[in-house]
Amino acid sequence: MPQSSQKLDWCLVRIGDDMNWWVTEVSDPIHWDVDGLGVIDPRQMSYILEHCDALREYGFDADLIDEAFLSMQIESEEKDDQVRLVQTSESLLEDDNTHFALPDIIDEEKGPYADFLDQITRFRVKMLNDLIEFDQNLTVDELEDEIRERQNQDYMEGKAVHPFNEVISVLEYVPEGYELDDEEPSKRDEEDIDDIPDFEEDEEEKIEEDETMRWDDEDEEEDEEEDEDRERDGDYDEEDYDRD
Repeated sequence: MPQSSQKLDWCLVRIGDDMNWWVTEVSDPIHWDVDGLGVIDPRQMSYILEHCDALREYGFDADLIDEAFLSMQIESEEKDDQVRLVQTSESLLEDDNTHFALPDIIDEEKGPYADFLDQITRFRVKMLNDLIEFDQNLTVDELEDEIRERQNQDYMEGKAVHPFNEVISVLEYVPEGYELDDEEPSKRDEEDIDDIPDFEEDEEEKIEEDETMRWDDEDEEEDEEEDEDRERDGDYDEEDYDRD
């Protein structure tokens, strides 16, 4: 492929079974290969911009987004459920939910889209090292190796890697076993436990009796009343006297 980026006047796209948009035809088939070429829809682009905002404080230059993607808008609906997109000069950073974004992959290794991926990877690693206490700092190579392994698995299964998934796999990357909370859950749990007051049980503490708890006294009074009633009525038998 040539080193200089070739812009597109238009492209035809269709939504696939994976609910991503894929390019089916381009205005420049000489320099652009539509095989496995995906385009990011406005909803997905808005999601990417939100994640990129978090990287700005670590040095990421958001202007790279306009360099890495071609801004496209819908011109018309075509046959076979296809949509015709035309390139615009409007910035994707406006985030008005109307722009599609086609990655500029004329030069897959040194082009603006490749540079964009390198930049978000580097600043994602920087952010993770700042927010998570690793035993050893995470490296760019470790992140790239893990993502490459996932992509290779997709290729083995005959799946094309859509650019949205490729970008988000970097922007959402967290090493297995870690979270991006301000503090680890285990530490929070320990603090919650420490906040629970300790109650000392008083073994000598006695429950104060009230009238409702005097069962034995009530039983004895009832027996005496029954004996008096039976004696008065002459209902005692020999066993009763013997018992007395």
